[in-house]
Amino acid sequence: MSKPKVWYTQPESSKERIFTPDQFQRMIDSFDVTQNDTGRALTTEELADGIAGFDGIVTGWGSHPPITAEVMENADRLKIIAHAAGTIKHMVSGEVVEQYLVPRDIILFSANVAIAYNVAESTVGMLLMASHCWPQFAENFRRTGVWRPPSIRGNARFLMGSVVGVVSASKVGREVIRLLSVWPLDILLYDPYVSDQDAAEMGVEKVELDELFARSDHVTVHSPSIPETRHMIGADQLRKLRDGATFVNTSRGSVIDHAALIAEAATGRLHVVLDVTEPEPLPIDSPFRCMPNVHIVPHLSGAGFYGYHMIGRMTVDALEAAFAGQPVDGAVNYSLYDVLA
Repeated sequence: MSKPKVWYTQPESSKERIFTPDQFQRMIDSFDVTQNDTGRALTTEELADGIAGFDGIVTGWGSHPPITAEVMENADRLKIIAHAAGTIKHMVSGEVVEQYLVPRDIILFSANVAIAYNVAESTVGMLLMASHCWPQFAENFRRTGVWRPPSIRGNARFLMGSVVGVVSASKVGREVIRLLSVWPLDILLYDPYVSDQDAAEMGVEKVELDELFARSDHVTVHSPSIPETRHMIGADQLRKLRDGATFVNTSRGSVIDHAALIAEAATGRLHVVLDVTEPEPLPIDSPFRCMPNVHIVPHLSGAGFYGYHMIGRMTVDALEAAFAGQPVDGAVNYSLYDVLA
């Protein structure tokens, strides 16, 4: 029996970041793999011209051309699109999902859960860093040599005993909740798509957005970038945060009204950490750059070395499961496609 034909569309330069040698060899051993030898990302036209006869394709950061109707019309044997990266909505539109993937029962896999572990770990680190004022203490000692400056509060609100507000029970949000559960603290959750039963099973209290901001010592945002969430968090919510609160965003910059956050952060009463902004990168004259209580990270919270190799493992696992007729861990739930990140 012949092996399923898989087109690995990413250039060679992207392979080592995602796949260990053993992982990639497992793909080679399990499937009839055609690799991208162009040294660059493929175009949609090249994908459309070459996709006929392939049972699966692997895309990722190195090559993710939009999968259009033209591509799908030529995809005569396609069973799975395995995306060795996170978000897939820039690559596969809702129309393509509805018109081709669902009727043909084609699996769309995303390795975003592997990235979610990295982002969640980074998020908890940011909550710890900001709430403990570590950057301020370290920078002050480096510049002045003063051991405990009175201008920096030494007994700030740590995580233990606090109230943490989690905005959105996405894959990242749920992993953050799991990681935070090791501390004696209370977790509030805002997510209109989560049932009361699901919230109870996670051990969190489901509340409305304004209540979450009013009651939390720390807020961390994990919402998708969809029309409904654009500037969902603005002046009304931010002003409800208590003095000394920590605000972290590792989701998408568009979820936050940056003008409102600039105004609130400028008071100095909040600790702010942003892994994502709008735009990216911020302009050189952004007011955020002059605020000692604001820490900007260049959209790297998901970039963990071992987490990236989990992407490779999950991608090969997905291909093997799909062609064995087994459930695919990481398969996209098409009924929730509109609200995915």
